[in-house]
Amino acid sequence: MMKVLVLGSGQLARMMSLASAPLNIDIIAYDVNNKQIVHPLTQQVIDLSLEQAINDVDVITAEFEHIPHDILNTCSQSGKFQPNPNAIKAGGDRRLEKSLLDNAEVSNAKYHIINSKQDFLDAIDTVGIPMVLKSALGGYDGKGQWRLKERSQIEQIWEEMNELIQSAPNQAMVAEQFIPFNREVSLIGARNKNGELVTYPLTENVHVDGVLALSTALEGTSELQEQADRMFSAIADELDYIGVLAIEFFDVEGKLLVNEIAPRVHNSGHWTQQGADVCQFEMHIRAVCNLPLIGSTLLRSTAMINILGEDTLPSELLTMPNCHIHWYGKEKRAGRKMGHINVCASSPEELQKELIKLSSILDSEVFRVLS
Repeated sequence: MMKVLVLGSGQLARMMSLASAPLNIDIIAYDVNNKQIVHPLTQQVIDLSLEQAINDVDVITAEFEHIPHDILNTCSQSGKFQPNPNAIKAGGDRRLEKSLLDNAEVSNAKYHIINSKQDFLDAIDTVGIPMVLKSALGGYDGKGQWRLKERSQIEQIWEEMNELIQSAPNQAMVAEQFIPFNREVSLIGARNKNGELVTYPLTENVHVDGVLALSTALEGTSELQEQADRMFSAIADELDYIGVLAIEFFDVEGKLLVNEIAPRVHNSGHWTQQGADVCQFEMHIRAVCNLPLIGSTLLRSTAMINILGEDTLPSELLTMPNCHIHWYGKEKRAGRKMGHINVCASSPEELQKELIKLSSILDSEVFRVLS
């Protein structure tokens, strides 16, 4: 039996564990907040130190990118950590991410790094208004972001950004050109140590209040898919990447621009649990354990709906044969990702009918994306 240590003990580690068990691969997780080794499903504490766990496993990987560098360095020194630390650091620092995209020669929005007010003013000259401002470190689901739409906002936004910059060492802002895109799409792909590479179909994503609400696997988008696959390959090769990697794109009149990367399994890829032979969680484990990468083809039309801030759903959903509920076992909190619903159908048209049926059952205020 192979053993894998996952840095992070949230829902992504949980789903990796569920997908790995049939392969006879055992998963344990490291809670980076309380510094304990836990079982990813039960959260039961396992009596091992991090150093003991590192020695006990065959492979170390991560479920998120915001890992303290001392922990990352300790794990990487073992020679067991996949993907390499540079990928994790790039996923957690927008400055490194932008440099990576430039080095890989993939299209992304014009940008400028901001450490001071003068930098901010320079960014306005070079990037232009409107612009999007994002914290270099931290920030997700729309947090740590501002939009500068007109010059009258400059002083107020600078005060708020400067407070954030001063709040943490090495914090900064990244100013990006505002892209009037048609839609956001993402690509989930994987690469193993042998250089074998696979990608899933592109996914169209819809956000509500800055948080991902609906992801739908796309069909019949060969030109976009080819663009995305080329960019995935360029980024994965630049990083010498091993594991599942997610890339978010802006679709601008049929041309893709990279928005950001996530060096891990990703919320927009949860549909793969029902829509493909091998889900992204098993694919990640296959990649980091250097097993064959197969089963990324779309089997049926599939969409994923996030469950945000709710810990119950109407029992009627359990009567729908094409509806699959995945709970994360979390304590209820407003806006928190508590689980997701995967919905399947025989065609895109039938999938829309299933989503309409779902919308008639679910609370329209909570699941506004289906309204």
